[in-house]
Amino acid sequence: MPAGSLAALRPLLLLLADGEVHSGESLGEVLGVSRAAVWKQLQKLEPLGLQVESVKGRGYCLAGGLDLLEPESILSSLGRASLPLLGELQVFDQVDSTNARVLASLEQGSGHARVVLAEMQSAGRGRRGRTWASPFASGISLSIGWQFNGGVQLLEGLSLAVGVALARALARFEVPDVRLKWPNDVWCRGRKLAGVLLELSGDLTDRCAVVVGIGLNMRLPDAAAEAIGQPWIDLAEVCPGIPRNQLVAAMLDELLPMLADYPEGGFARWRDAWLALDQFADAEVCLQSAQQRWCGIERGVDGSGALVLECDGEHKVFHGGEVSLRPGDGAAEREVEQDSARKGQGAQG
Repeated sequence: MPAGSLAALRPLLLLLADGEVHSGESLGEVLGVSRAAVWKQLQKLEPLGLQVESVKGRGYCLAGGLDLLEPESILSSLGRASLPLLGELQVFDQVDSTNARVLASLEQGSGHARVVLAEMQSAGRGRRGRTWASPFASGISLSIGWQFNGGVQLLEGLSLAVGVALARALARFEVPDVRLKWPNDVWCRGRKLAGVLLELSGDLTDRCAVVVGIGLNMRLPDAAAEAIGQPWIDLAEVCPGIPRNQLVAAMLDELLPMLADYPEGGFARWRDAWLALDQFADAEVCLQSAQQRWCGIERGVDGSGALVLECDGEHKVFHGGEVSLRPGDGAAEREVEQDSARKGQGAQG
């Protein structure tokens, strides 16, 4: 949907956000349009993944209501330690990709500590060129730009540290059974809840910048869920009612200090926390590179965030590849795809 068309629908969305039934007449009065014009606008909501219910003799309601992102609410919920670290916070109704927005500003020499969120992405990016499903207001699509001095070696294991930060943010809301999957996924109850996509720019040996893109499932509509090619879960299933703006603030409270401190200690400071949340610790897994396949026991990660795989009694270290659950494991033959420790899985972007 064109951004202008979506912006024109925002007044209607704000009225329906409470989940209550509103008559077409009352909506028209507030919006200053006819009932017929209201009906036409309502028809445009379904392609966004929003379920509008018609209640005979009463009017219309948005099933489950709508929790829209508001910059003021996010900022008011941020902790004192995070506010000085935040550069710019922007919330858009729709963008092509939040990662693309931040990456463009970083490449122009700005964008440090810039946070971009969007209710909807038309070209959300996953890893390896895949798309990331992000229907309107169904999750959190967030990107942060950060500049580092010292080259990309400082960023080893960063996607894993981002996962730990996200797990800690979710713990504030008592989300149960949160685990991490190397190197860039957040799982809950054995299914994917969120993903991370890191994109780099700048000098590989000196000054560089990274975009940390995050996509987290809050309440996915059925139509979007059908297009996801792996086991997934959303917060509506496991822990409903978490306010989106407060969750975004909690995520930033964990992520901003982590990014600011990361050059000092790197992943070594985060390794123990990651290992404690490792979804596949001591499990049989297979790792597939472009030319070869290894199977063995997953033995966590080393100090740089590389995967350690025990194969025939020998420990091998991998910085990238495709990891899948071993056939016959409790999760059957579902693929659990992974990327390198330096490039995260696609949440967002």
